[in-house]
Amino acid sequence: LFNGEDTAVHTLRSSSAASGVYKGQASNKAKIAGFGAAVGAVIGALTGDDADERRKRALIGAGAGALAGTAVGAYMDAQEARLREQLRGTGVSVTRLGDDLVLNMPGNITFDVDRTDLRGDIVPVLDSVSLVLKEYKKTLIDVTGHTDSTGAVEYNMDLSERRAGSVATYLRGTGVDTMRIYTLGVGPHYPVADNGTAQGRQLNRRVELVLKPLVQS
Repeated sequence: LFNGEDTAVHTLRSSSAASGVYKGQASNKAKIAGFGAAVGAVIGALTGDDADERRKRALIGAGAGALAGTAVGAYMDAQEARLREQLRGTGVSVTRLGDDLVLNMPGNITFDVDRTDLRGDIVPVLDSVSLVLKEYKKTLIDVTGHTDSTGAVEYNMDLSERRAGSVATYLRGTGVDTMRIYTLGVGPHYPVADNGTAQGRQLNRRVELVLKPLVQS
């Protein structure tokens, strides 16, 4: 089991300021840019090379071949197309960031307020995601829980960790290899919208799956 509790969460808890904050401008272009910045900050600051390297070594050691060269882009293109097909009309967005794919699962379909058990709405969605993930086995999966800024930071950190764990546990239960999955909770530290509005807080309560190609270091 790979999780982010040892270094990533400690780093967040020891700092009251975090980068990647997005205040929600009007244009879709700005919103996408802000979302990308927030996700990029999470990918860079929290998972890091160590988490990826551990999974790569484990998977390659177990016989999973790594991608290389132009095969990486083609592989992620095909996976993106399948995910968009499977997730059309579900409320889950698919965003491409370089060779990574980000699935944004908003709070209104994933969890009830202050709960960590999955809503019924999200179960068939996760089944569809799992179907694609099992087809594309050379993909690393980061599951990240986010909250809004309402309430104590420590409480929200714990809530986000447990929500990420619930999604990861469900995916494992459907047959997704546990060696591919890394879970972490970042609480309110990486918003994609303004926490000063009800709409913004709803957007910030989310679970993200970042899908990354398995490549040889």
